[in-house]
Amino acid sequence: MTGRIIKQTGGFYYVDCGEQIIECRARGVFRKDGVTPLVGDIADVDLTAGGKGFVTALHERKNSMVRPAVANIDLLLMIISIVDPSPNLQIIDKMLAIAEHKNIDAAIIVTKADRADTSEICELYRSAGYTVVSLNSLADSPKEVEKLIDGKLCVLTGNTGAGKSTLLNAIDPALSIKTGETSQKLGRGRHTTRTTELYPLCGGLIADTPGFSAIETMQMELIKKDELELCYREFEPYLGQCRFTGCSHTKEKGCAVLQALDAGEIAVSRHRSYCDMYEEAKQIKDWEVDK
Repeated sequence: MTGRIIKQTGGFYYVDCGEQIIECRARGVFRKDGVTPLVGDIADVDLTAGGKGFVTALHERKNSMVRPAVANIDLLLMIISIVDPSPNLQIIDKMLAIAEHKNIDAAIIVTKADRADTSEICELYRSAGYTVVSLNSLADSPKEVEKLIDGKLCVLTGNTGAGKSTLLNAIDPALSIKTGETSQKLGRGRHTTRTTELYPLCGGLIADTPGFSAIETMQMELIKKDELELCYREFEPYLGQCRFTGCSHTKEKGCAVLQALDAGEIAVSRHRSYCDMYEEAKQIKDWEVDK
């Protein structure tokens, strides 16, 4: 049988094969080959007695992330609040760069629009090429968000207090998540075992994640300095137009990206984040990325 892994906890994998969800262990060959099945993987399953089974093979992934440990992601849905806590643009840009590097589409939901003006940050990321939705997290209908989720495997991420729980409750009140807490259904609690799980929502699937940490994320998801330029969508029209090959787009004369920055076509904060990430990437050895 073939299905999608929708939950992983301990050494067990739960594979949705359509008519049934099968509790499985992974064959030893995965450990031998250094491969770990992930939630979101399409897997082949051999049934055993009692309706359980073994994951015997994984189909080719289009992408995967380490944190959260999910494969075949269609959309990274980033929730950021305009106040309390205020947005950290550098962390947002790092998360977006990782998504681009992994070939994962991304969209941004700005919450708490009833408490502060969201127009500046919305324009910042729309001009960078991203879909951005601004929500009053207490009153607005999340119809635009529901359309984004429809038919996709989504990962929901954002810093603690950004309004993820409120948004999820607005989309599906059956989740009954208390503000500032986590739902038993979503498998997140301060003292519970971390469980990665996909839930059906709005015609798609969604994985909730704990609040992200920039340091933790960058330690787990490494990008080579020569590939970083491809992780900023707004750089694309200018790549290949610099005076010198191998341009880092940080300080060189004749750099088309820097000319676009001076012309106001690339946001200062986005280029600053790029430069910071480039300096970090210079310290990364190729073997660290390729291992």
